[in-house]
Amino acid sequence: MPSTYKTTLRIILHLSLNLHHLTPIETDAKLLFMDNGKAQLFNEWPEAYDRWFTTPIGSLVKKYEAQLILDLLKPKRREIVLDAGCGTGLFTLDFLSSGSKVIGLDISLPMLIRAGKKLKGHPFQMVLADVLSLPFSENTFDKVVSVTTLEFIKDAKIAVKELFRVTKKEGYIVVATLNSLSPWALRRTAEARERHTIFEKAIFRSPDELCSLASIEGVVKTAIHFQKEDDPERAIGIEHEGQMKNLNTGAFVAVRWQKL
Repeated sequence: MPSTYKTTLRIILHLSLNLHHLTPIETDAKLLFMDNGKAQLFNEWPEAYDRWFTTPIGSLVKKYEAQLILDLLKPKRREIVLDAGCGTGLFTLDFLSSGSKVIGLDISLPMLIRAGKKLKGHPFQMVLADVLSLPFSENTFDKVVSVTTLEFIKDAKIAVKELFRVTKKEGYIVVATLNSLSPWALRRTAEARERHTIFEKAIFRSPDELCSLASIEGVVKTAIHFQKEDDPERAIGIEHEGQMKNLNTGAFVAVRWQKL
């Protein structure tokens, strides 16, 4: 491991074990013991991931996905939010802008490094860990959100159970993933077979399948009703129509549960 990564790893470990400087969050020794093979899946992806969202159609995707997540999560000032699978911090800034303090957790060190640079100066701290084994006590966070992480987790019910465990009573758990009912999923699957992209290992789920990951009823919505090839101006109208009709075939599906 390069010396720069070793240094960053020590910094992240230090921050994670001293989260009381930000909140009364407790972590434990399982923090850095994770599946390195799974982490490797994302380590070469950060720049390409962020770059796609700067394209005309990519920026629209980000806009509508963020709107959906914020509508469901409703982050507020002084709340402590766990962004589980925060990646490069693409959505994290939206939560921070609401006045919340955010703990960003990810299994990929390069992803966290990029998020840390992007969110420097904000009330944001990083934890290197696996969603399947969260290094936090029960009832720690006001709200928990996980965006496009479950695609790469086979035992999704275990992950959702962990998200519930660390959420305070009455708190929201919002999970978003890629929708198997959307043409985007079919295209991504075909492209993955041809070019061996990251989506080779992705598990797409329908709105019903996503809701079934928890034992309580949730509120589910979808977004991104246009296609990658659509003209951006036309895509705005298509998205508006899809949302008005409350279609369940949007490429991005999100569910909100409230912990009882």
